[in-house]
Amino acid sequence: MSKIIIFDTTLRDGEQSPGASLTPQAKLEVAYQLAKLGVDVIEAGFPVSSPGDFDSAKRVAQKVKGPIICGLARCMKKDIDAARDSLKYAKRRRIHVFLATSKIHMKYKLKKAEDEIVKLAVEGVSYARKFCGDIEFSPEDASRSEREFLYRVIEEVINAGATTINIPDTVGYALPDEFGSLIKGIKNNVPNIEKAVISVHCHNDLGLSVANSLAAVKNGAGQVECTVNGIGERAGNASLEEIVMAISVRKDLLDFATGINKKEIYKTSRLVSKLTGIPVQPNKAIVGQNAFAHESGIHQDGVLKKSITYEIIRPQDVGFSGTKLVLGKHSGRHAFLERLKIIGYRLKENELNKAFEKFKILADKKKEVFDEDLTTIIEDEIAVVPEIYHLEDFKVTSGTKVAPAASVKLRKNKKMFEALSTGDGPIDACYKAIDKIVGLKGRLKDYRIRSVTSGKDALGEVSVRIEVWKKEVTGRGASTDIIEASIKAYLNAVNKIVTRYKGETTRVEL
Repeated sequence: MSKIIIFDTTLRDGEQSPGASLTPQAKLEVAYQLAKLGVDVIEAGFPVSSPGDFDSAKRVAQKVKGPIICGLARCMKKDIDAARDSLKYAKRRRIHVFLATSKIHMKYKLKKAEDEIVKLAVEGVSYARKFCGDIEFSPEDASRSEREFLYRVIEEVINAGATTINIPDTVGYALPDEFGSLIKGIKNNVPNIEKAVISVHCHNDLGLSVANSLAAVKNGAGQVECTVNGIGERAGNASLEEIVMAISVRKDLLDFATGINKKEIYKTSRLVSKLTGIPVQPNKAIVGQNAFAHESGIHQDGVLKKSITYEIIRPQDVGFSGTKLVLGKHSGRHAFLERLKIIGYRLKENELNKAFEKFKILADKKKEVFDEDLTTIIEDEIAVVPEIYHLEDFKVTSGTKVAPAASVKLRKNKKMFEALSTGDGPIDACYKAIDKIVGLKGRLKDYRIRSVTSGKDALGEVSVRIEVWKKEVTGRGASTDIIEASIKAYLNAVNKIVTRYKGETTRVEL
């Protein structure tokens, strides 16, 4: 049984989802969890793209052990130098260089002829090979490239030292039979292909990224590039959890294995969703809240008699837990800590203190606390968004014949700020009051709410996406009071803005 290398690009391509920017600390938390999940390669970023991306890749390279740590670079010396410098502390490292090979990209984007492309690709790989023995090369837009030219480029870069050849379906254009045929063609027509691993990186524009990746594996690909929850540019990437579980479940047709610890899948999905602010749709395969829910009476009857009748995966296999926390307002710190260990969290002392304090506050509001509630509390603590503005108090008035109004009090350092505002509703009024205090005007692009657990006292989680100064950021907040959760979500986004872009504007007093 051949092992398929799982190359995770959540921190690079996944972060390119609109509004999904991660802080360096958040990237590090995701990288730690990816290592625990068992991915083989972590693409930590595109180091030359920004000082923040360079720093994030460097921190991951310094601190995360186990997986190969990879940095992306164009076939340009400054890009490769940045990747080299950011990865130098990694015990196992890879430089990933790319250059477009399709006629569309060569003509309209690069404005270069075929011979120039070959020369640049060879020079880029040769230069990167001076610093690292593990070099990956991607012919961008490979699925729309002319095959004979693609074969030529691949042969030349392998001769120059490339050890992995990644074939991207950059715009999600290919169909499974077509993409499988492309991989088979590369195996049969590139003379030195046995010296390199064939990899694939499929986008989901036609909803076929996972199908294309699996077709590639069946035809000789040894590595799949994917992201947690399938996040990424435009419609996203091939979903890591779907690839892994398809290989696991359909061993009759896919005689392969991965090194993924499947019980960590759901926890990883939740963490990425929380930190990026991108919710997982309820019907998402493997990790969606409805993935193992059965409403039909016929289905319920069948599952109760024998789960395999309607479940091809056991929820426990991917880390779902229906266990109820026997914890409440009288529970002590020791019981709280033991429960954290059971569901897989290890917190530092300061994180534990904050989490326990939040747990006690929540336990006062709820009769029962569930694992999902606890997970939300912990995810709030590890999000590590600097809390420039902290919610102290709010009051709202609203009604059928009453104009919605809000009073919001925020603390910044030791100073208190308060503002009054009206709005289209109590939440809108709160947001406008926050804007008055902070000195910005955020445009609400998206607002979502979900119940973390069931019951009238359920913990509600709100996610928002706001635009300020033509920059989009996401925020999340949780509370049993949905207006409070909404305020926390908006403040979470505001704090990201004033932290991340404080050097780019004078409109926010910092």
